[in-house]
Amino acid sequence: SLPSFAESVSQWRDEGRVAVWLRVPILQSSLVAVAASQGFAFHHAEQGSSTLTLWLGEGPSRLPGFATHQLGVAGAVLDESTGKVLVVQDRNKTINAWKFPGGLSNPGEDIGDTAVREVFEETGIKSEFKSILSIRQQHEHPGAFGKSDMYIICRMEPSSFHISFCQHECLRCEWMDLEELARTKNTTPITSNVAKLLLFGYREGFDRIDITMREFPAVYTGLFYKLYHRELPESYRNMT
Repeated sequence: SLPSFAESVSQWRDEGRVAVWLRVPILQSSLVAVAASQGFAFHHAEQGSSTLTLWLGEGPSRLPGFATHQLGVAGAVLDESTGKVLVVQDRNKTINAWKFPGGLSNPGEDIGDTAVREVFEETGIKSEFKSILSIRQQHEHPGAFGKSDMYIICRMEPSSFHISFCQHECLRCEWMDLEELARTKNTTPITSNVAKLLLFGYREGFDRIDITMREFPAVYTGLFYKLYHRELPESYRNMT
């Protein structure tokens, strides 16, 4: 009830609490109005609940925001034996430009795993993550509900070659000569630029372009993190 809830807020203030987090199950959403009357505001919502916050400390709220970015990942799958790269055209786009297959990363999914999954779901091609080639940052993205967007293109190595593309998502899918993709006007600017980068690496050595990954134990027991960076010489890597 509102009186008892107001008393709780008052008690939390007296106890010197800095902030209150309130998780409201979806079937009890009527409680949101009660909380809002005491100064709570929405922080985020997921499928079965919404979470509200109330800042009780001095000055503006120092609570962290939620979901400011979405993460998109694409895979540039290069068949080194032929110099061909896997490209698709989206079925639902007005301009049918060639691009690398990809999509949004799932919560808890590593970048390389997203690239492997999205490439397979869209094209039927199995591949292995080798490196990151580029990272695009974009703000106020209409496709991300006005939030920011990170779009990462990975270099992938194919382990299968027969295309069986998703008819719902893709209009076309083919192995295209990498140099042709680097020169064609029928593509997106980011795809064109990364195709040129990939062509440079293919000709001059991938160590010139790769951002590689190493895994390390996190400070939290039992957890690990992945660090992406240009490769270090062994003498620097093994410094003690």
